[in-house]
Amino acid sequence: MIKYSLICKKCDLAFDSWFASSKEYDKLKIKELINCHGCGSLKVQKNLMAPKLISKNFDTFNEKKDLLKHKKIKKKINEYQKFIKNNFDYVGENFAYEARTIHYSNKKRDKGIYGTASKKDLKELKEEGIDTQTLPWFQNKDN
Repeated sequence: MIKYSLICKKCDLAFDSWFASSKEYDKLKIKELINCHGCGSLKVQKNLMAPKLISKNFDTFNEKKDLLKHKKIKKKINEYQKFIKNNFDYVGENFAYEARTIHYSNKKRDKGIYGTASKKDLKELKEEGIDTQTLPWFQNKDN
């Protein structure tokens, strides 16, 4: 695993992201699968970062603090997932179709929907005035 500091050239948002390898980052960048989570722009590049050097006296406190922070974030994402599963209907790969059906038929539903959609589908839905949200999703609790 490798962690890169990234920056959006459109909105100047700086953020970190993990990748399986530097080659994996390059593949995702070429396929335009790396986007800004602030504005959605694909104009994301690696940012300057200081190397992390580990010595005999390296600070385990910061490592433990980071681990606790990541566990807290993961717990919050799991809580969101549980809420969504209990209160929304899962439509799977048909998300874009179902979202359009709801939007254009003006039918009221008892529950909202969730599922998966490509970035292209999400962009088209946005252009049609259909509001969607993207959330990180863990498939199992071992992630």
